[in-house]
Amino acid sequence: MHQEDGARDDFTCVFVNPVGQRRADFQHGCDGMFANLRVAAGAEQARGLLGREPADLLVLDLERCDLGVDLPALGALIGARAGAPVLVLCPFTNVRWLPALMAFGPLDYAIGPLRAQQIRALLAARMRAGFAIATASAPTPVETELRTLLSLRTACQQALDDADDGARFAARLCAALTGWPGVVHAALFQHRDGDLHLEGEHGADGLQLAALLEHEGRLLPSPQRHAFPGLLAATTGELTLVDALDALGDPALAARLEAFGARMVVGVPIPGQGPGGPMGSLCLLFGDTRPFSLAQLQALDDLAGLAAHGLRTAEVTRESEALLARVTHLASTDALTDLANRRHGETLLEQEIKRARRYRLPLALIAFDIDRFSHVNDTFGHPVGDLVLRTVADTARALLRASDVLVRSGGEEFQVIASHTSAIDALKMAEKLRAAIEQVEIPGCDHVTISLGVAQLGEGESGDSMAVRTHAALARAKRAGRNCIELAMS
Repeated sequence: MHQEDGARDDFTCVFVNPVGQRRADFQHGCDGMFANLRVAAGAEQARGLLGREPADLLVLDLERCDLGVDLPALGALIGARAGAPVLVLCPFTNVRWLPALMAFGPLDYAIGPLRAQQIRALLAARMRAGFAIATASAPTPVETELRTLLSLRTACQQALDDADDGARFAARLCAALTGWPGVVHAALFQHRDGDLHLEGEHGADGLQLAALLEHEGRLLPSPQRHAFPGLLAATTGELTLVDALDALGDPALAARLEAFGARMVVGVPIPGQGPGGPMGSLCLLFGDTRPFSLAQLQALDDLAGLAAHGLRTAEVTRESEALLARVTHLASTDALTDLANRRHGETLLEQEIKRARRYRLPLALIAFDIDRFSHVNDTFGHPVGDLVLRTVADTARALLRASDVLVRSGGEEFQVIASHTSAIDALKMAEKLRAAIEQVEIPGCDHVTISLGVAQLGEGESGDSMAVRTHAALARAKRAGRNCIELAMS
């Protein structure tokens, strides 16, 4: 065994990393430094190794770890060390996780990336120093409290990853809040649509606060609005705490909460923007009564601010999505008839052509326009002309299948994209359209007729080619005397 790097022939080590090559590189780079070096792919395997034979040093390499998933298991490993040496090799992009890991117990760390020689020198220096952390005094209560609060804040900040979706954000935040020692249940209430809504909750199995608090399906009219801390904080904007559930004034509610292990309830207002009231509240149910320190009260305010940021982000996202949907609708829809416009119709036709070819299904296109429509406008005026267009569109839409697409392709011209439809079936569909529109009564001009052209998609044909053939058939129907149907030539 080599001793030149400060190796100790009585020192044992367990190295943890999920990547096989990282474990192999560590074994190779630290060859001869330890009396016994074992490697593990994860916390569970490491726990098994340490259970069979303790180690003087635990090395946690965070490279390629998914700490959002691995943090509890890695933290449990640190906690089980009871102050024995732990060295964390932390990539510089994961530094925010160090406080969360420190909450589980004392540790030493080095910021990576580190080359093999650097890791070897680092370990040698630590061993020469005897790993002072191993004999460090236990953390003071204040240090423990601060570590816990830092860990909790880190977990809550992760919920902001889902801030584009209000429900997912609320669920993740409540799950993180149950990491506060003693919390058995956490909930988030939000003012929305004229009422107070329970956006998310997490904790005691079977506990549903809305079912306990709602009055006729609503929370704001609830009799508990002036007593239950979660509701009271959301309406008054004041931090509220009840450490004797009898004070709720509802023995049945108190008994239900106690049955789920709750003994104290805290309501934390979520600040709103501007001079208005709060956006809602965070509600924490504790399993015991306890005093709060200044740091803990400040942490409650910080967490409420974080919740406000997440809810505002979700609200902005919803508004942006609604605006985008509106713009998309305006860009793809004909304003008069509420049908797909020409540009959108061309896109939909190409999509249906691709689908028809992929599944080897027939596809038909029907083109029709209103006979002598210019005469209608000239004789009865454009308001009547607009009514004719809307009536023809509504009549055709009522006859078509859910899978058919009706398009206003311009002026008095329309198209029907008929999926899963052969030329014969399309001719039958066209005749139904022709007969129905001929019979419908239109105030101001009595009746109108339409002429139609029908085409079935040919082998290897493009949408433009299909449209040209269909409109050529429509032109023949016009020349044949109108109010009739022509089948497109192949």
